[in-house]
Amino acid sequence: MSSTLTGHPEAAGYRAGRTLPLRVELVRQLKRRRTLVMYSVLAALPFVLATAFAIGGEPGGRSDRVTLMDTATASGANFAAVSLFVSAGFLLVIPVALFCGDTVASEASWSSLRYLLAAPVPRMRLLWSKLIVGLGLSLAAMVLLPLVALAVGTAAYGWGSLHLPTGGALDAGTAAQRLVVVVAYLFVSQLVTAGLAFWLSTRTDAPLGAVGGAVGLTIAGNVLDAVTALGHWRDFLPAHWQFAWIDAVQPTPEWSGMIQGAAVSVACALVLFAAAFRGFARKDVVS
Repeated sequence: MSSTLTGHPEAAGYRAGRTLPLRVELVRQLKRRRTLVMYSVLAALPFVLATAFAIGGEPGGRSDRVTLMDTATASGANFAAVSLFVSAGFLLVIPVALFCGDTVASEASWSSLRYLLAAPVPRMRLLWSKLIVGLGLSLAAMVLLPLVALAVGTAAYGWGSLHLPTGGALDAGTAAQRLVVVVAYLFVSQLVTAGLAFWLSTRTDAPLGAVGGAVGLTIAGNVLDAVTALGHWRDFLPAHWQFAWIDAVQPTPEWSGMIQGAAVSVACALVLFAAAFRGFARKDVVS
């Protein structure tokens, strides 16, 4: 019996949930040149840092105060922690903004978005697939950096404990667990950037505008956080908590800063994701 007679407008065998499978979207994104370039840059950073330390000598503070950077060459774990420290403020923002901001806008710029929707792929299904893949690629980028750094650092400085700037050390097993916590927190703290990029991606046909807008607004948040005159208002800025993960690499970890930072980031991200889905559901897609 035809779908018309049964009162269902869908074609026979059509299942909305089977359109644009995640594996298809993932393969499409992995094959793109920008994905390979971004991962290559992140993988190259530890080699650049190791070369800099080899040329310039061991890092040393300009005062009696020992910082995390000063312990970079103490072990592979320290080198991995320092790699995260130097990249958390800006470099790790770029892959998140790229993978979440380019995903929908690029389809519009190629004039293929309307053809995907005509397949027909439901709009919400399309957005969910692209968002999940974008977040997955972002998480993979954040995992790739410390893994490569740990391998490079271990080869250059040996496998050992994580030496703390405040004195003492964490054994290798504990240090590995703490680094996992650090990466998880960094990912959660970047959800607000992902939300900004994804929302902009649904509002513009220019991928560079979505990616650049997300990076620019993130930088603006960092600038506002530096304005001490704002006082406690800075607590509502996700940028204010971006280095709260340092509390995890202490003899006794302190969780309050990371909890507050995660709460602010998740709350802002949920609002931005909701705005993206709501706006795209009503958008007149012509490209």
